[in-house]
Amino acid sequence: QVQLLESGGGLVQAGGSLRLSCVASGRTSSIGTMGWFRQAPRKEREFVAAIGWNGGSTYYADSVKGRFTISRDNAKNTMYLQMNSLKPEDTAVYYCAARLGTILIMNKNNYAYWGQGTQVTVSS
Repeated sequence: QVQLLESGGGLVQAGGSLRLSCVASGRTSSIGTMGWFRQAPRKEREFVAAIGWNGGSTYYADSVKGRFTISRDNAKNTMYLQMNSLKPEDTAVYYCAARLGTILIMNKNNYAYWGQGTQVTVSS
C-alpha cells in the first residue's frame, strides 16, 4: 500500500503562484508514476500533470502547459506542483495520485492510490 498526503493549497490572487507538495509513504518502491489531478465544483476530476517516478519524464494537460511544473525528490518521497500565472479557472481541489506502471497516463482510473486533496482558490 501507498499513502499520499498533499499540502500547500490556499487562496491566491490571479497571476499569483502556489507550490503543492505530496509526500508518499508505505511501499514507495513500487511507485512507477505519480500525477496531479483536480476537481472543480460540479465537474469531473481532470488530469493536470504526471511524472515518472524513476526516469523523471513529464506530461501536462494543455490547460496548464507553460504555467505549471511537476517535479519530484525521490530522496524525500515527495512530488511537487509549482503553479504560476494562476487563473480563476484553476480553482479546484487538487489531488495527488500514484500508480505502479511506468507509462505516463492521463486516465484517473489507472491510478490506484490517492491523497485526500488540497483546496486551491484563485480570486479574480
